[in-house]
Amino acid sequence: MAKDKKKAAGDSKAAKKAEKKQKQEKKAEKKAKVKSSKVDGSDAEDVDLDAVLEEYKKQQEAFVKITETAVDAPPRPRGHGCFMASPSNSNQLLLFGGEYFNGALATFFNDLSVYYIDRDEWRCVTSPNAPLPRSGHAWCRGGNQANYVYLFGGEFSSPKQGTFYHYNDFWRLEPATREWLRLEPKGKTPPARSGHRMTYFKQYIVLFGGFQDLSNSTRYLADLWLYDTVNFVWHSPVLPPAQLKPDPRSSFTLLPHDQGAVLYGGYSRVKATVAAGKQTRGGGGGQKNVLKPMVHQDCFFLRITPPGPDAPANAPPTVRWEKRKKPANTPNPTRAGATMAFHKGRGIMFGGVHDVEESEEGMESEFFNQLFAWNVERNRFFPLALRKPRAGGGKKGGGGEQQQRGGRRGRAQANEEELLKQLAALQAGGKLEDAEEMEIDRQPEDKEDEKEREGKKIREMPVSMEMPHQRFNAQLAVQDDVLYIYGGTFEKGDREFTFDDMYAIDLGKMDGCKEIFSRPVEDWIASDDEDDEWEEDDEDDEEDEDEEGDVEMADEEDSKKKFAPSKRKKQQVDEASNADTESTEPSVASTEDDEGETDTAATSVVDDGLPHPRPFESRRDFFQRTSNEWQEILMTSLRWKGIKPESLAVKEIKTKAFEMSEEKWWDCREEITALEDEQEAAGIGEVVSLADRAEVGGASGGLRRR
Repeated sequence: MAKDKKKAAGDSKAAKKAEKKQKQEKKAEKKAKVKSSKVDGSDAEDVDLDAVLEEYKKQQEAFVKITETAVDAPPRPRGHGCFMASPSNSNQLLLFGGEYFNGALATFFNDLSVYYIDRDEWRCVTSPNAPLPRSGHAWCRGGNQANYVYLFGGEFSSPKQGTFYHYNDFWRLEPATREWLRLEPKGKTPPARSGHRMTYFKQYIVLFGGFQDLSNSTRYLADLWLYDTVNFVWHSPVLPPAQLKPDPRSSFTLLPHDQGAVLYGGYSRVKATVAAGKQTRGGGGGQKNVLKPMVHQDCFFLRITPPGPDAPANAPPTVRWEKRKKPANTPNPTRAGATMAFHKGRGIMFGGVHDVEESEEGMESEFFNQLFAWNVERNRFFPLALRKPRAGGGKKGGGGEQQQRGGRRGRAQANEEELLKQLAALQAGGKLEDAEEMEIDRQPEDKEDEKEREGKKIREMPVSMEMPHQRFNAQLAVQDDVLYIYGGTFEKGDREFTFDDMYAIDLGKMDGCKEIFSRPVEDWIASDDEDDEWEEDDEDDEEDEDEEGDVEMADEEDSKKKFAPSKRKKQQVDEASNADTESTEPSVASTEDDEGETDTAATSVVDDGLPHPRPFESRRDFFQRTSNEWQEILMTSLRWKGIKPESLAVKEIKTKAFEMSEEKWWDCREEITALEDEQEAAGIGEVVSLADRAEVGGASGGLRRR
């Protein structure tokens, strides 16, 4: 009887093995059929990228002239494009190129989209001479050539992304006319690449880093190039062999500076040696060389010295890399894919992802939607948080027209009106305190523009006190003190989502996140390999399958997500970044840069002898309170430069003094915001100096001590 049971169990086991073998044979046959098919785009090896790009070029040439057409909806979803505030129009945002991957095929774009901020309108620009479709390219405004945008490189791939093509073409865009011009400088030019970064310094375009996809590996670059926009030539400076310089990397931050440029962070894969386990002969273990992902956290300053007046016309500038200390209060944990936009001497950083590699099949990742400001001069990070508007709207009612205007445009108009009132008060022989009561005549064209704006109904956009969803590689731009966040990537399970949305945050007020548009993207196509993995999991262990199903149905907002590494882009975070490799170099730290410093130290105020803004004080109120001091500082500075202040008009002096006060206000913005948050948490409202409130009288002393 026992033998019969044992025999039956053996037959059942053999039947299961035979069934499993049959499934594996069918699977192999299915893969062989797919591999042998010769449909265009089915296999990367069967796609002639040169022929595909030539066809794109012919389609491009079919456009007779540059046209700009209003469209009913925002551009198609995409990632790894270029997003910028137009340098020639403070009312426009520019978006060019990018790619979209739906799990099966990749689509590349070369359309130029323009967003009109005041109209809430998207327009599509077509041109007979535009760059070919690409992603991973870089662009920047032209510095001294302020009305131009320069673009270099990028990549294009077969639909299944098995074959990559890197560009080394160089373009100049004139945003005002939407006209593209391909530049072909003489001499050496930068090699093809993508994932690089560009910025500007005076008449030079600065290009650094990136990567190249080779046949069997990825090569990260660390070469530096400077393009002279006046003499139309590329320079590749020869650095001293012993000079410390950044390691090869991509996806880093490169911000402009008055004396050059500043570099922070990045991503690359570095060589490492790991134990090979017991797979070697004799079971002795052994070692093997591998490439491990690395998230860089170092910081460098690129000092650029233009050639002197006696130098030849095409003389290259002198450059030097200077390593800076690691920035204080860096976001923790380390994260890759956290993008930055430049704004008034600081970098505004959003998002990112932190990966911990677990196995060859998957990794654990944490995505972020935090906002930080990196003060370049102080080399310190400050968190930025949304804050609900204060009750009463601030000083003097605060709820009027000036508070309702968005961005710097409305505030600039208010500042201009204030300066005109103060000028009128001075010309009338009065005091500055009487300026508020003065009335000014506005120009007729200003009134007409206001009527035209009022006649157009702009739709109401929802405003939330929550940041956009967690993501990495979002595209950022700052226009009129407003940060715009476009798109980005998020991964859940084995799926990759390219966000199709755009948000706006006023960096001066931080009073909410405005949703300009948001569309769902749900067209991910699972590959055969992914389906096979799930089938194998079903066959191996039904209980594990149930548990995995529960995990897959977990809340999308969970801070840690499981996903299989993407096979797509080398510069993306999906290659995994191990936190243990983040900092292999010794830290050159001072007391200010210690990891354990307190929040109080982070919010301390540096006394530089200049007027300092107070908590809850707007730029207008700050200047109104300290106007005389800034004018004295300005006149002293002019005298040191040999300029007589009497040669300037009163309005010009007031304007320059206001610019100085505004720069100081932004420079102290992070510290003041932190103080405001602390005071609000303690139930303290707006702090007013009693020296400026003489009407309080004798009771003031007692009130201050309570």
